[in-house]
Amino acid sequence: MYQAIQKEAKQAVAELLEVSGLSAGQILVIGCSSSEIVGETIGHGSSFETANAVFEAVYPMLQEKGIFLAAQCCEHLNRAIIVEAACAEKYGLDPVCVVPYPKAGGSFATAAWRHFASPVAVEHVRAHAGLDIGGTLIGMHLREVAVPVRLSLSKIGNANILCARTRPKLIGGERAHYE
Repeated sequence: MYQAIQKEAKQAVAELLEVSGLSAGQILVIGCSSSEIVGETIGHGSSFETANAVFEAVYPMLQEKGIFLAAQCCEHLNRAIIVEAACAEKYGLDPVCVVPYPKAGGSFATAAWRHFASPVAVEHVRAHAGLDIGGTLIGMHLREVAVPVRLSLSKIGNANILCARTRPKLIGGERAHYE
């Protein structure tokens, strides 16, 4: 079961990275409902093992490219974000005092906390792209102009996935030119 979930998670992130064109130093936010992956309702079947499998599948891919992972906590921690201290420092994010656990922060955020070299919790990020696994509502952590991204797969396990990349705002008027 975990191998299939890991394969799907890797595929989703690989496709999202290709479409979004993220580069080293940018942020990918992931919200992950392990409950939805295993076929339960979000918040009612948390599985640390499942979330950890997803984390272990995708984190090395991001590390290899120098992309920061922002792991979204659940609603019980107001959808706070777990990042590496280096990410918080680079983007001027103020750490807050909380440690996620599977039923108070979410299993995916807990996996990030346990695996990151120097994890910190922050209240908000403005990520360059995002992956929402199971309806976790990551939109509040994306930059302002989010563009939906369709992948070749629509689920990880039993969880629906939605992806987005962001782009700079187009400003100006009828005389403006855009690349």
